[in-house]
Amino acid sequence: MATEKELSDFLKSVEKRAFKRSVYHVRDEEAALDIVQDSMMKLAEHYADKPANELPMLFQRILSNTTLDWFRRQKTKNALFSNFNDFESESGSDEMDFLDIKVPEHDTMMGESAEQNFSHTQNVLEIEEEIKKLPARQREAFLLRYWEELDVSETASAMGCSEGSVKTHCSRAIQALHLALSAKGLKP
Repeated sequence: MATEKELSDFLKSVEKRAFKRSVYHVRDEEAALDIVQDSMMKLAEHYADKPANELPMLFQRILSNTTLDWFRRQKTKNALFSNFNDFESESGSDEMDFLDIKVPEHDTMMGESAEQNFSHTQNVLEIEEEIKKLPARQREAFLLRYWEELDVSETASAMGCSEGSVKTHCSRAIQALHLALSAKGLKP
């Protein structure tokens, strides 16, 4: 069991790195500060009884989950994947360079009919639901790589795993999303 001093010293030792990591992920200093503070509070409230040597791994997992929660809460309703065939690699390799994410400009949305606008909104909701259904590590890798546009090495560093694991998680996420969205009739 970590003493109060050990917990306090641990939190002091990680606060700057955690803040930088969060700012890098969310690109908003105020949101990053909230994420780090929430993560520290969760660690102190729920895991203060754990041994001091377990605190670093627990904190990293809490920080990752709190960051993902932040992303889930953000308004992503205007984000659209422009081309669903990007889910499949033409070369047959497991590595994808990027997924195009289109955010319709205000002027474009004004020119759309109500039916088209509703259809876009429904597609986004379907995509969001399928992303939520992904296993945690696949979802984390997918969001960091394609939503936050981190490269493979940056994603591996943020997730605390190898670059190969990131590629595997992303490939599986893309395949699962492609199958699920195709089954729902969302075609390129």
